[in-house]
Amino acid sequence: MNNNNSGPWGNNDNNQSPWGRRPNNQTPPDVDEIIKNSRDKFKKFMPSKFGGGKSLSIIFLILIALWLATGIYRVNPQEQGVVLRFGEWVRTTEPGLHYHFPSPIEKVITPDVTRENKIEIGYRAFGGGNSNRRDVADESKMITGDENNIDIDFVVFWKISDAGKYLFNLQDPPETVKVAAQSIMRDIIGQTKIQTALTEGRQNIQLKAKSLLQDLLNLYEAGVEIRDVQLLSVDPPQEVIDAFNDVQRARQDRDTLINEAQAFRNDVVPRARGEAAQMINQAQAYESEVVNRAKGDTDRFLSIYNSYKVDPDVTRSRIYLETMEKVLSNVNKVIMDKSSSSSGIVPYLPIDKLQNKGSK
Repeated sequence: MNNNNSGPWGNNDNNQSPWGRRPNNQTPPDVDEIIKNSRDKFKKFMPSKFGGGKSLSIIFLILIALWLATGIYRVNPQEQGVVLRFGEWVRTTEPGLHYHFPSPIEKVITPDVTRENKIEIGYRAFGGGNSNRRDVADESKMITGDENNIDIDFVVFWKISDAGKYLFNLQDPPETVKVAAQSIMRDIIGQTKIQTALTEGRQNIQLKAKSLLQDLLNLYEAGVEIRDVQLLSVDPPQEVIDAFNDVQRARQDRDTLINEAQAFRNDVVPRARGEAAQMINQAQAYESEVVNRAKGDTDRFLSIYNSYKVDPDVTRSRIYLETMEKVLSNVNKVIMDKSSSSSGIVPYLPIDKLQNKGSK
């Protein structure tokens, strides 16, 4: 056994440390002395006319000012500024000049919030347009409210409304928008009959899907604005498309016949109503004429009667003369003097007829 009291690093008596020789009574190095020595060494590298400690202070202040100036940043009109403090989102700034604590305390991200994004659901377009697309059955197949299968392709247009919420509240915002849109559309179609979805209900489905999707994303605080939801195609499954087309053609024929009958009705009914109104007006006019004539006759009779009560002889003579005037007004008359009988004129000769022939 080694009895020289040495350790694995060499001799290890009471006056020696395993990492070097230092007596136990030696004090640790003075920090202030180390800083002073470092400053003196720095001064040796500086020119003798530089100004000493005052110049160092000025340099230090300039460096601090330059460092603080790096916190000025600009947000362009199409962007929003997202300020992070030690990696944590603290605020969102609008377009313009702003300031944040310089790095590494704070930094800013400026994503574009005006670009309109597009999510395709039920299909994938290729070749630069919606005309060339590949169906995605898992997304497009849905069940209607009357338990029929339907194939729907639609697209969602969206943009960032709050960059801070968009970047930090959701792990994958585009995927969240896609999944939420599928869920909303399936819920709406599940409450809609297939005939409504295929015909007049498409506009209502689009508006309802946009509203419900926006409400759901607001609940998630996703920082996303839904610009539009458009149905590109709403069709029955391929397996029954022929039968469905036959039904659609029958419906169109039915609608055509209904429209023709409606047009005939619109032509006949107004004409009949016009004729009925004309007959009613004629009857009312005749009624007014008869009633007014009767009232006039009554008033005239009462007037004559009142006159007769005042002077019966005069009234009787006037009635006689008026009656004779009416009777003789349309009769051919020949007035003969009594003395003419002696002149050879035959009293029974129809002189009036002879006069009429002579005038012709």
